[in-house]
This record gives sequence, structure tokens and C-alpha cells, in this order.
Amino acid sequence: MAGAGGGSNDVQWCFSQVKGAIDDDVAEADIISTVEFNHSGELLATGDKGGRVVIFQQELENKCQPHSRGEYNVYSTFQSHEPEFDYLKSLEIEEKINKIRWLPQKNAAQFLLSTNDKTIKLWKISERDKRPEGYNLKEEDGRYRDPTTVTTLRVPVFRPMDLMVEASPRRVFANAHTYHINSISVNSDYETYLSADDLRINLWHLEITDRSFNIVDIKPANMEELTEVITAAEFHPNQCNTFVYSSSKGTIRLCDMRASALCDKHSKLFEEPEDPSNRSFFSEIISSISDVKFSHNGRYMMTRDYLSVKIWDLNMETRPVETYQVHEYLRSKLCSLYENDCIFDKFECCWNGNDSVVMTGSYNNFFRMFDRGQRRDVTLEASRESSKPRSVLKPRKVCAGGKRKKDEISVDSLDFNKKILHTAWHPQENIIAVATTNNLYIFQDKQN
Repeated sequence: MAGAGGGSNDVQWCFSQVKGAIDDDVAEADIISTVEFNHSGELLATGDKGGRVVIFQQELENKCQPHSRGEYNVYSTFQSHEPEFDYLKSLEIEEKINKIRWLPQKNAAQFLLSTNDKTIKLWKISERDKRPEGYNLKEEDGRYRDPTTVTTLRVPVFRPMDLMVEASPRRVFANAHTYHINSISVNSDYETYLSADDLRINLWHLEITDRSFNIVDIKPANMEELTEVITAAEFHPNQCNTFVYSSSKGTIRLCDMRASALCDKHSKLFEEPEDPSNRSFFSEIISSISDVKFSHNGRYMMTRDYLSVKIWDLNMETRPVETYQVHEYLRSKLCSLYENDCIFDKFECCWNGNDSVVMTGSYNNFFRMFDRGQRRDVTLEASRESSKPRSVLKPRKVCAGGKRKKDEISVDSLDFNKKILHTAWHPQENIIAVATTNNLYIFQDKQN
């Protein structure tokens, strides 16, 4: 598999780290719900169902081993969202973090957006390694002194202290979504961002919390006429006027904000005609798009539906230029997947640093990589069995039927409770983060 550096050299993926508890009984609050590298790849953030954000920082390279890249260790942990109750609608609002998006770094501090179903927050992550001492009007413990007792003036000084990482909420963007937020995306102007729920997309300015502009509204006047919902939305990586949103009907609409203030009329509609031979009761469910991601160069976009990953050229709306089957062997199992609700799982997808390889998750803690240039793919597994440091991941194969070979796993023995929904790829290196239920696995390529 070619990696972030491209080329035809095969990348061997090695285990690097695993984060999280080993226990078999998983607390609901510890289930990871989003994973995101920052723009340099130095920081890696995860959000969970308990409303917490954990940020890992890559250590500096080891001087004794110049080829070994630094491990990721906990940098900061904070409670981003708390459970709330909407008294008007008698609805509980979960604290679960749906998405995290980093802002590009402009100074020593880092900023990120995190959202639950209703409220988006802008967090500032900053370091402090000095503290002021020698105040005139207060003691070192913070108590104020009687001004009449001050006889001499001192010049306060900064003294070194242990490094402290502080997370502080700088903005809270609330009360703009009637339905559950499924996406946030920062614009390439780095001043605005969008947030999407099931029926509407709003445009925000990062400095203004009390108003947003509604740029897409697909809510019908009569809710009984509702036929589709918005499943994901993203801004173009370098055209600040362009964004896309996907729907539960398997379509992707590209909109241009220069055309009108309300982008109800799309500029382009990407849709693949359905193959009549594959038509079934489940066709509509499995064609729903769970994720959409622009390539870094802005030429392509990738969509993930239940069984496949598709790559679309923005200049061609009629069909995708590439289609990769993620787990085609599940097509015969759709009935049981419908009964256990797995058919509604929302798998995400990601590009590597130079857009040559795409990655997405599957069941049984398998994840898939597709090399676009060589048209090759591989299935790997995130498990504690292969979690010895630097151990190379062995490709896995699933036997769909017939005689099973020795190293294959039968489709009937797949564990559908173990699933990889969230993955992330370091923007510059072959380092990937893969979230199983409550564990975060970090893999990297084997360097000679």
C-alpha cells in the first residue's frame, strides 16, 4: 500500500500504541465518537459519549533512534459538553461529542470546535509555564492586602513553574439547530464555519455567537412530505464560496454561496444511477451517505455509504470515477444487519496526506485501505492480540462462502459489535488513528 509519501513502495503498517481501558465491559461514556488530527499532525483529539475531549501530543523524535517517531501522549483532557434538558420539548440533550474540527494555528495557542447535538463550542488550548509573583496589593495566595499597609512598591516578576495546559471555552454557539447537528466544517477563510443538522445548514462567523445565517433549508412545509435528510456537509478546502452536503438518498449537492444567500438551488448534483440488478428492500438504506470528504487538493471528493467508498471528480456529476467495495460480502447479510440495527451504522472515511490512499472502517475491528494509483486494497485489524510494539499488521481476508482457506475468517463469525466508525490519517506522515469502541489505536509505517 502506498502511503502519505506516495510512490510504489509497499507500506508495512506496524502497531505503535493503544489508548484506553482493557476491560471487556465498556462504560457508555467511554465510547469514542470522533477522532481528528490537527493541521500539523502534532496533536490528535478524540471526543467521547461522555462529552469529554482528550488531546494527545506527539513527543519529539528520540535522538538515540533518529528513525523512530515520537509517541502520542495525553496533553490535555477536559469536559467539553454536559448533559442538558430541553424543558420546552421535554427532550434530553446528550453530552456526546459528534464532531471536532481544529482551526489552523495562528499563535502559541491552539483552537478547536467541538459539538454535541445542539451546541457548538470554540475551545482555546494554551500552555502556561510561568506564574507572576510579587504583587503589591495581594498576597501570594491571592488574598487582598490592606492598601494602607503597603509602604514600598515592588515590580512583579514571572517565575518558572511546571507546565500547565489550560482549556478554556472562548465562544458558545447555541440555539440555532432544531434537529441534531451531524457536521461542522471550518471554511478556508478561517473566519467562518458551517454546521449541519438533518434539515438545515447554518453559516457562522467564529467571532459572533448570537446569530448565524441559514444557507440550506430542505424542511418541507408539511413534514409528512419529508423524503430525505442531510447526513454530512463540508466546505471546499480552498474555495471559500463552495460547500457540499450529502443526503440519505445517496445524492451529493455542491452549492456556491455567490449564487444566492439561501443555497436551496444547488450548482451541481452528484448521483449514480442505481444498478437494477442490485435493487432490494434495503437499497435506499444502504445508499444513504454517512460521510463526505474533499481531497486535500480540492479536485475530488469521497463519499461513504454502507457498502462502498466512492471517489467523485468535481467536474463529473454523472457517476463516480472510482468505486471501492468495503465489505461486499455483507450484501447477503443485510436482513440480519437490519434486524440488529447495524445497517444504520455511520462509517466515516479519510484521505492520506497526498490523496493517494483512502481509509475507512468495517466490522470485527477491521479497517480498509484503498490505493488509488495501484488499484490495490488491504484489510487490517485493530486488536490487542497484535499489539506488540513495532509488530507488523497481517492483512486479513474474509471468506464470503465456499471452502474457507486457513488464514481466512468466515463471514458468519464476524463480530458486528466490534466496529470501526472513526479513523484519521496524519496530514504529513504515515501515521493513522483508528477508534474501536473505547480504544484508540495508533499505527505507523515500518521504517527500515
